[in-house]
Amino acid sequence: MDFPIFHMDWAGNRMLIAVIAIIHVMINHPMAVGMMPLITLMEYFGFKTGDKRWDTLAKKILFICFIVTTTAGALTGVGIWLSTSLINPYAIGSLIRIFFWAWFTEWIIFVLEVSLILAYYLLWDKMQGSIKSKLNHIRIGLALSISSWGTMAIIVAILGFMMDPGDWTKTPGLITGALNPLYLPQLAFRTPMAMVGAGLFAWFLMIFFVKKDREFRNKAIRFVSIWCICWLPLLFVGAMWYHDRIPQMMQGNIDVAIATQQWANQSNNLLWITWVSAVVVVVTVTIGLLKPNFMPRVALLIPFILIIAMLGQFERVREFIRKPYVIGDYMYANGIRVEDYPLLQSEGILKYATYAHVREITEDNKVLAGQDVFNIACTRCHTTQGVNSVVEKFDNLYGKDKTWDPAAMSAYIKGMHNARPFMPPFPGNDKELDALVAYVLQIKETGETLPGMQSAGIVIAPETVRRSPVRISAGDADASNVTP
Repeated sequence: MDFPIFHMDWAGNRMLIAVIAIIHVMINHPMAVGMMPLITLMEYFGFKTGDKRWDTLAKKILFICFIVTTTAGALTGVGIWLSTSLINPYAIGSLIRIFFWAWFTEWIIFVLEVSLILAYYLLWDKMQGSIKSKLNHIRIGLALSISSWGTMAIIVAILGFMMDPGDWTKTPGLITGALNPLYLPQLAFRTPMAMVGAGLFAWFLMIFFVKKDREFRNKAIRFVSIWCICWLPLLFVGAMWYHDRIPQMMQGNIDVAIATQQWANQSNNLLWITWVSAVVVVVTVTIGLLKPNFMPRVALLIPFILIIAMLGQFERVREFIRKPYVIGDYMYANGIRVEDYPLLQSEGILKYATYAHVREITEDNKVLAGQDVFNIACTRCHTTQGVNSVVEKFDNLYGKDKTWDPAAMSAYIKGMHNARPFMPPFPGNDKELDALVAYVLQIKETGETLPGMQSAGIVIAPETVRRSPVRISAGDADASNVTP
């Protein structure tokens, strides 16, 4: 309510964050966190055995990871900050206040990580002249491996906090927030997941890098298979520990999180597909260990696709199951704090909204007020006519070609949190609820969409700055362009 609302009505705000975040994790986990120690181990193994082919393979794999992580990986990392700041500034602002020094440390480690990967790759050939220089180069790889994992270890504390803050609500503080109940379980899951993902990505790259040297290809497949087999038991234990620590309320969201609301009744089937995919990965790496010469090229590709799909699905489920909260027990997904609900449900959200068309609801401005209420309370998750459309949701409830009953809609919205616990309670008062229903009925009839402030401009509520509404158009650059 203290920020203008950025909104994409065709795709939905949560879709923007989800796509950027999932791509980032799918890049960062296997190619940075997991791959750096594997490449360093390959280089060390080549140094100990005197086989230069290991050195060559390690450098080629590093080149791919270097390019991807410093371009797409870095851009999506920045994209997470941009998208979360636009879409839910309340949440990211709260997290920055709580975890300022943790993020500050993570940024320093990230700069170190970028510097180390530059040095590790660019000095590869120059540090081959002597045993001492080669060992120093391997030490750079080791430092890079530690820093890559360190950035993830810090961020996981924040991700765990968003699901379950633990005792932080009673005794606020950085240490209390970081050592939340899900921190260590999630870290114990993500670490081996990254390591296994790195091994399977290395398998995939072997299709191109060692296709002519059959004898070395078999050695490399066996080497990576051992790496994966060492991490797989830890991955299983970490997954079970993490699953066991997920709050009971969030456990109830898993079916919808896995398969979406539309296909929730198929969640068990999708869960079986995940288990079968995991078995395929285990069987494949076992064959790679025992009979690497039996591994066709396609067998090197399939496990990598499966592990990336599972990693993406895990991120999607993790993002969804914490609903109705964006920060567990502290802030709902709409960016409104739990402790503010009694006041807002009594006096209304428009009374305290800086960026809205109206303060008081009348029959003349009822639909416009409903648009403001929808903008503030609903757009973090819903659109009008696009992905996760509110019109589509009511179509499913009352029938697309039927007349909707405003009283029934109001009753449903008021009790929706009880019927669908993953949705926050309605934050406004009864007048605002009626206005919201009026707005939804209008967009059902007209098919109109809701423009975000980035295209419609900024509206400042009456009596916030002056007595009449002020509109700042999207193209205005300074206060001289403000018009009443």
